[in-house]
Amino acid sequence: MALSDTDRIYDELLVTLVRAGDARAADRLAARWQPRLMRAARRMLGDPEEAREAVQEAWGGICRGWFTLSEPAMFPAWAYGILTRKCADRIRRASAARQRFLPEEAAPEPAGIDTAPLRHSLMAALGQLSADHRVAAILHFSEGLTLAETAAALSVPTGTAKSRIFHARQHLKQLLEGDLS
Repeated sequence: MALSDTDRIYDELLVTLVRAGDARAADRLAARWQPRLMRAARRMLGDPEEAREAVQEAWGGICRGWFTLSEPAMFPAWAYGILTRKCADRIRRASAARQRFLPEEAAPEPAGIDTAPLRHSLMAALGQLSADHRVAAILHFSEGLTLAETAAALSVPTGTAKSRIFHARQHLKQLLEGDLS
């Protein structure tokens, strides 16, 4: 779901107003971005409750950091970057906990996967990507971030983001063509 130029400009205006102390603009920005951040977090984490908690933590970071954002136009990449780090922290903690307490073969399957065949295939294919490739693909293809915004959100050079997106696309294509044949 790509952001239109109008949406980007409106978000930039809201960020500018928030930085000037307008609480209503903050409420409006949160209302516009909460569903986007939730959708991305659910895709990254696969668990609605974990996603809710990650988004709540991300909003804490966003609200604390309004004035560290150098350019209001970079809000989408900046917000997704904060969310991505919160989700990555949760993935690392969950992985460490599973390794400590569960035998590898007893690790639970991700919850909340839709049973529709194509959606199931896509979610399963995304789950087979490395974490770096999965997050880059979600931010670029699903959330509509540009290449530069994806790179900023991931805190990597543009070439690295481009490479991750390319490899994610190739791997997804191979995985999905195998399912459809």
